[in-house]
Amino acid sequence: MSDLAITAMQTELTRERSAIRSLRLVQTACILVIALVIVSPLLMLVVASLKDDRFQILADMGSFRAFWVSNPTLSNFWEVGNFSGELAFGRYLLNSLFILACTVGAGLVVNSMAGFVLAWGSLRGRALVLSLVIALYVIPQESIIMPLVIMVSRAGMTDSFAVQIVPWVASPLYIFLFYQFFAQLPKELFEAAEIDGASVFRIYRSIFLPLSLPALATVSILMGIESWNQYLWPTLVTQTDYARPIAVAIATFFGQDSIYWDRAMAASVLMMLPILALYLAFQRWFVSSFVGSAVKG
Repeated sequence: MSDLAITAMQTELTRERSAIRSLRLVQTACILVIALVIVSPLLMLVVASLKDDRFQILADMGSFRAFWVSNPTLSNFWEVGNFSGELAFGRYLLNSLFILACTVGAGLVVNSMAGFVLAWGSLRGRALVLSLVIALYVIPQESIIMPLVIMVSRAGMTDSFAVQIVPWVASPLYIFLFYQFFAQLPKELFEAAEIDGASVFRIYRSIFLPLSLPALATVSILMGIESWNQYLWPTLVTQTDYARPIAVAIATFFGQDSIYWDRAMAASVLMMLPILALYLAFQRWFVSSFVGSAVKG
């Protein structure tokens, strides 16, 4: 090979490397911009919650001062963290945590059992039932809100924790997610357990459920976010502070003549922390669930 050809090849390699570096720089810049757009409202929220002057918060909006606090204070958190009185957001937070834990816990059991039966049970007409489950998913929740309100009102369940938990335990989406996961597991696992004399429930509890950690984590996060962000339903079925969740309680700040932005921001931070902790706790299995689905697809 001549020196001219070698020089041309080296020049081409240099150009390709330069193009790859430029592409990586553009990708990094785009990722940073997207991350900044996503994180900046959260940073503004946290900074505003550390300011003790609600008028200063409004004055700082629209400038870079909204992302900086010169004299941070936790007084707003102390004011909204009470368990009694007008700003009993500690009580509302505990209410939301209790509703979240019960909804997610019961939902994992009910939806995983239903998905397992649809995947491996001896139920007749499983295909028809699965089709109905998928069809129910396309029905928006808002269209059944009013009939549900009438039903729970006649049953005497209003203004309670049960009315915010029971209607949302079973979900067509999560049943279908568990069905998909269980259906992909090897058939030999089920057959070998049957030969050993294990019952269907024993197979579900001892073999299939421990293998479904990615599905359990995914459903926990999605169901937790859905339960935590419920606003319309608790507004309709709660009348007192007894079972009112924090999402509804925060809205009371904006129904007054004077909006206390400092306290509202602190309450919003308190509302954000538990669901963020839930995601971080199940992040590893949540990501692996999506990666596994992409590889199989």
